[in-house]
Amino acid sequence: MKPNILLVMVDQMRFDCLSILDHPVVETPNLDELAQKGVVFSNAYAATPTCVPARAAVLTGMSQESHGRVGYEDKVPWNYDHTLPGELAKSGYHTQAVGKMHVYPTRKLMGFHNITLHDGYMHYNRFKNEVKTTETFEYCDDYLNWFRDKKGYDYDITDLGLDCNSSTMARPWELEEKYHPTNWTVQQSIDFLRKRDPSKPFFLKTSFVRPHPPFDPPKVFFDQYLNSDMDDPYIGEWAELEDITHEGLMPTAKKGDVPAARLRRARAAYYALISHIDYEIGRLVNAMQEYGVLDNTIILFTSDHGELLGDHNRFAKALPYEGSAHIPFILNDPGNLLRLKKGSTIDQVVELRDIMPTLLDIAGVDIPKSVDGKSLLPLLKDEHTSPIREFMHGEHSYGVDSYHYITNGKEKYIWFSQTGNEQYFDLENDPYELKNEIDNPTDRSRIDRLRQFLIEQLTGREEGYTDGKKLIVGKEPKTCLSHIR
Repeated sequence: MKPNILLVMVDQMRFDCLSILDHPVVETPNLDELAQKGVVFSNAYAATPTCVPARAAVLTGMSQESHGRVGYEDKVPWNYDHTLPGELAKSGYHTQAVGKMHVYPTRKLMGFHNITLHDGYMHYNRFKNEVKTTETFEYCDDYLNWFRDKKGYDYDITDLGLDCNSSTMARPWELEEKYHPTNWTVQQSIDFLRKRDPSKPFFLKTSFVRPHPPFDPPKVFFDQYLNSDMDDPYIGEWAELEDITHEGLMPTAKKGDVPAARLRRARAAYYALISHIDYEIGRLVNAMQEYGVLDNTIILFTSDHGELLGDHNRFAKALPYEGSAHIPFILNDPGNLLRLKKGSTIDQVVELRDIMPTLLDIAGVDIPKSVDGKSLLPLLKDEHTSPIREFMHGEHSYGVDSYHYITNGKEKYIWFSQTGNEQYFDLENDPYELKNEIDNPTDRSRIDRLRQFLIEQLTGREEGYTDGKKLIVGKEPKTCLSHIR
């Protein structure tokens, strides 16, 4: 039988929040074990680092230019001919998604046989005066209905008073840990192992909403970090010191409105949510062993994007900096089906679009021509060492901060399309982008090469970012390209 596949996705987890990578605070023993007995891709990125476009890349294997989501916009229908679960289902896999999908319509299957859904707080589902009956949160969210069945209809996921996108507020989960959405996601995944068709291989996507806000870890994890030494954010010498956009900056900023104590609680809660997920992943792996499927299952762990967590006086995601765009990416093979070099690290630049072709390749399923990503299986088998791509192009429409970036994991060039500002970082010597080297004459040839690569990537784009010879400042960015509207 073909191997089972478990895709574990978290939401908004930084690339560096693994204790195996010597993070000074966070502890992730179960993820560390997956890495020690698997392969770590140390330069994995989200090309468009917010939930909607990142998840489109995972499900379709397409670049952002192809799947059309080059910024964040809800309620744009997801109509794609080929998806990862769809291709696996057509090839005989029993496919199931648990947790976050963030597609539209909300309950669209996207090729899965079934979804057990919890997307977190979805604004367009919560605005009771605007949504249709089939789009209300109560109609769409399986966790909320389960939660109310257990605790009563008066309970809601907003009861802690935390905003779904605030990266600066935190408080512990007030109920028993078993009612937390992280625990629910794993419980539903384990239940799938019981209900699955044993005559078929399975594809299970276990997708956590955390460590995305609200920052609400169970108290035992929160206390662990709140009472420990806390690391500081990375502040580039180029970082803004005034909160011009009123988003809330660090205490180190001249007009920051996030007090040091609040920042400490937020960072503690963020790390606590990661450790909570880590324990629950351990629970899921144990259950797979009990059901006798672990040794015939390939496990891939990743995140849709990161969290700046105060880096460069900014919070949340969307921006092109390492805390936001650089993600964890671990492939584990408990039964040694792929003959991996366990405990190894691959430093080639990879992106979320590579997940679909990699998993299809592992399953022996043909990769559709619509897929832009590259199978990583040759790298895993060490069949060649030449790069699967020279550079990766990322972007995000983000108002005045709309940008494009080019990276190979060792260096990064950023162009802000509305202002013309440029940045260049030597990631090998400056992994947290503390010094902008754009005016460093020794790097001029490298910068010119990366700028030219960006021009090539943007030539022919409908926004008019380039005439093929130079970058053109001030062209209006779009959140979605016209071919998907």
